Parts: sequence; structure tokens; C-alpha cells
Amino acid sequence: MAADTGAGWAPPAGTDPELACPTSAVVDIVFSRWTTPILWTLHTRGRQRFVELERQIGAITPKVLTQRLRQLERDGMVRRTYHPEVPPRVEYEITDLGRTLAPLFAHLAQWATAHLPTVEQARHAYDQAP
Repeated sequence: MAADTGAGWAPPAGTDPELACPTSAVVDIVFSRWTTPILWTLHTRGRQRFVELERQIGAITPKVLTQRLRQLERDGMVRRTYHPEVPPRVEYEITDLGRTLAPLFAHLAQWATAHLPTVEQARHAYDQAP
């Protein structure tokens, strides 16, 4: 029998750490570096060309943006549309699957507003401790 963690779910003893948390795969997909800003931008600003997306996000390099967009396309979160014209035009947009993450992002934004000041206080207290 699984141990009670207070949340109603706990993995069986000896469970592979990768499988211990049912949200691990989601965290890997959605919260890897740069994924959230890419999805947020595409959700809030709509279809974007590569250079527009790069400008909106800021500090991301073209190489990393390309890698993240390819991974998000592979995961079904982003759709890439190639327009065969001169010069070629490529646009990216969030998919219906990607849009299903909007409530998650909204909850995270609410949590951040409510709790990040407390996190900052805890960090400051920790850093000041001997």
C-alpha cells in the first residue's frame, strides 16, 4: 500500500523515480527552459514569424529558439507553416493542444502573484542565515 502524503497519492515503494510523479512528463514538456515564454507569446500574440518571436522573447539565441520550436512542434504544441514564396516565409502558431495549457499558465500566474513575495522573503532569510 502506498504511503499517505496528504495529497491522496503516493508511488509504491521502489518505484522508478521517473515514474514516481504522474506530472513528470508534463513538466519535461512544458517547463523546460524557454518553452513557457514561447508558448505564452504564441498564445497571447497569435501566429508569429521566427524573427517576431525572437524579438518578443528577447534573450533567446536563434539556435535555441529553433531547437525549442522543433521540440514543441514534435510534441504537438506548435504548428509550423512554410509558405513557398520568395523569400520563403515560415510562421509558428500554438495548436489546440498547446492552448489547453492556458488554464495551467493562468493558475501559475495567480500562484506567482500570491506567493513569489513569500518565496523571495524565504530566500533572503536563508541567504542571511549564518
